[in-house]
Order: sequence, then C-alpha cells, then structure tokens
Amino acid sequence: MSESPNLGDAAGLYLASLSVEKREASQREIYKFIRWFGRERPIDGLRPAEIDDYSENAARSDPGHVERLPLVRAFLSYAKKKGWSKNNLGTHLKAKKTKTRAVPAANNVVRETISVTREGYDKLNMELASLREQSQAAVEEMTRAAADKDFRENAPFHAAREKRGMIEGRIIEIEATLKAAVVIDENNKESQCVDIGRRFILCNPDKGTEMCYRLVGPREADPSGGKISSVSPIGKAVIGKKRGDTVEIHAPAGILRYQLKEIVD
Repeated sequence: MSESPNLGDAAGLYLASLSVEKREASQREIYKFIRWFGRERPIDGLRPAEIDDYSENAARSDPGHVERLPLVRAFLSYAKKKGWSKNNLGTHLKAKKTKTRAVPAANNVVRETISVTREGYDKLNMELASLREQSQAAVEEMTRAAADKDFRENAPFHAAREKRGMIEGRIIEIEATLKAAVVIDENNKESQCVDIGRRFILCNPDKGTEMCYRLVGPREADPSGGKISSVSPIGKAVIGKKRGDTVEIHAPAGILRYQLKEIVD
C-alpha cells in the first residue's frame, strides 16, 4: 500500500486478520484506543509521548486497563510489521502505577437509566448481533479492496469504510442503551396506574372515539405500531393516571381532553 491508513482503517484491517475468538476479545479495547486519538488520525502520526499519556489516563479511569494492554500492543506491533508506522509504538504502552486514594462521593452519582420493555430489550440485542455481523462483512470488504489500490484512489475501500462507520456508530449507540437499560416488569399488575409497558385506552366523550396505545421508552416509540413514547405529549399526560381519570394533552392546536377508559394490561 502506498499510503499509511488512519487509525480507524488500520483497526478494521487488523481485526479482520484475527480469528473470530481473538477478534471478539480485542475489538472493544482496540476501539477504545482508536476513540482516544480519533479514527481519522494517521497511524504513522502517533508519537511515543502520546502513547504514554494514553496509558496514564486510561489507568486512572479503568482498573482493568493493565490486563488488556497486550491487546493494544498486538495491534501496534501489527502496524509496524505492515509498514504503517516506522516504530513499534506498542513498546511505549506501559502499565502506569497510580496512587491509591479515597474515592469521594463520585460513587454515589446516580447514573441515568433508560426504561425499556422486555420486547424492546430483546430487539436491541438482536439488532446488535446483526450489526456485528454486518460490521465484520464490511471489514472484509475493506480488506479485499485495500489489496488492490492505495487508500487515496480506492472508491470500493472508502465505500466499505463509510458503511462500516455507520454500522459502528449504531453499535455504540445500542451498547450504551443496553448498558443503561432497566427492563420494566410488565407482569406486575399491582399498580393501577399507567406506566411504561402497559396498554391503555383513551376515549373522547364528545366524539365517542377511542385510541389504544402502549406506553414505551423513547427508543422503542413507534406511533404507527401503537407504541407511544413516555416523553411524547400523550405519554407525559397519561403516565401515572388511573382508570377514569381525565387526561389533558397539550398539543399545538391547544389542550385536548380525554378520559382514561381502560388500562388493558
């Protein structure tokens, strides 16, 4: 190849060269390293001092960082063997000793959670598995395209890279959602109020019309499928309401009043 790849491309080509087991073990740590420096950063532009700084900062924020250092070292060694970098930068990736100090009330910080139904949680996991397969296929496309031309004038390579970038973006989004997700117990019928996961029927007493929806978290919303987000005007109006309550929905046309006729399940 006539041009050294950027970090994102180099990581993709390196991971494609690994067995499935090694790829799965290395991928998260490699991408953590890539995000630190930026995927567009030329790999031959990295400097030893920057690698040293990465090690020090990572050790502070991640107690398990030291055990995973060999995964990134292997990537940097591969880059040296491929001629993408002049030096083996992996030798500068060293474990840093950090001073033990009392951790203040940061551990008491309440992390934002995302309420999801079991159905929504399972769908996200299925989508994640599919996207990981698509990502690997895109990496293989990049590998085949990179074997023929340099990176500057290689349309198939750049197309595969763009595709993979979009896939990886969605993977990161889903992983973050799943990490913060709290699955709602939809079998708990003790509450008599509308809550996430429950179906309800709204009735317009004047017109005699009815609307049936299921209240879900923002990431599961699908109005055409009868799933209303808890942060939508209707969702905000009905959450916590009981059967028979009057529901006031603030819409652009004004305040719309309905009666909560039934909480189905």
